[in-house]
Amino acid sequence: MKSRLLDVEAFLKYSAPLIDVRSPSEFKRAHIPGAINLPLLDDEMRHAVGLTYACKGRQEAVREGLRVTANWLPLLAEKLEEVSSLQALRIYCWRGGMRSNAMAFLAGLLGIPSLVLDGGYKTYRRMAHETFQMPWKLVVLGGMTGSGKTERLQELRAAGQQVLDLEGLASHKGSVFGHLGQGAQPTTEHFENLIFEILRQFDSSRPVWVEDESITVGRCFIPRALFDQMQRAPLLWPEVKRRERARRLAREYGNVAPQELIDAVDRIARRLGLQRASQIKDMITSGALMEAAENLLDYYDKAYQICINRRAQDLIFRFSDYPDINQMIAWAEQQY
Repeated sequence: MKSRLLDVEAFLKYSAPLIDVRSPSEFKRAHIPGAINLPLLDDEMRHAVGLTYACKGRQEAVREGLRVTANWLPLLAEKLEEVSSLQALRIYCWRGGMRSNAMAFLAGLLGIPSLVLDGGYKTYRRMAHETFQMPWKLVVLGGMTGSGKTERLQELRAAGQQVLDLEGLASHKGSVFGHLGQGAQPTTEHFENLIFEILRQFDSSRPVWVEDESITVGRCFIPRALFDQMQRAPLLWPEVKRRERARRLAREYGNVAPQELIDAVDRIARRLGLQRASQIKDMITSGALMEAAENLLDYYDKAYQICINRRAQDLIFRFSDYPDINQMIAWAEQQY
């Protein structure tokens, strides 16, 4: 049974199980979201085949590939049948070359139709970067730390708005405490893939809501082309009362182990001042989280104000508090 070669747009639109045949380390670094890793070659095999290719050429590399996978193919065949239920599979490797075509050939021997990504994962990455460079109608939701931006984004999404939740995709809330209660962060490359998967489903003629961020969200970097657009986009800025922000932070981190909070304070102790940091840690130890939050807001508010002062002031739209959701939607539509 022959495989079909599809360009990246057709490949992504097609509904079928998605198989990444690259090595485990390649897959771990980043992959097309939703893909299952069925490596044709594990990392050691890939190294051996690559070395043979470099030293002896393609024909000898093919022979080496056949040799190292001889005992591996029956297991791969079982996994292909299990994943596909004998329905079509989408298959990709790095360049859409030998690995994906070899896996498609194996699938064909089993009677499983397959669709191979022309140009492989490399083409997918190129399309992702082209998407980041597209002109998006971004509207940025700002506000000091503890303003409740994430909750507002969730409400906007529930109201049918296009929302790009960068912190959710990065598994990090952006501050030194942002990793607490979160899963492991993706690599920057995979973070970009997750962003692309959201953006490619959006209508570029409609506003896209995004939270105000620095270029890094934890260890993940926002794509430069997208970040530059965020910096030039209109910014909705609600002035939420300090006491309310501290209360929200105390509630948000109330279930986190005190030692984890203390460790996070230690990371910014020099910037807080060692005496101030010690006082905040004592507050955390005694359970005075509201008081600790208010003291931390002194630090975060000053840092945030510096960033806001660097933005074009005519693009900052200040409100005494959050407008209701319908007003926010109307405001966004007026910006473009």
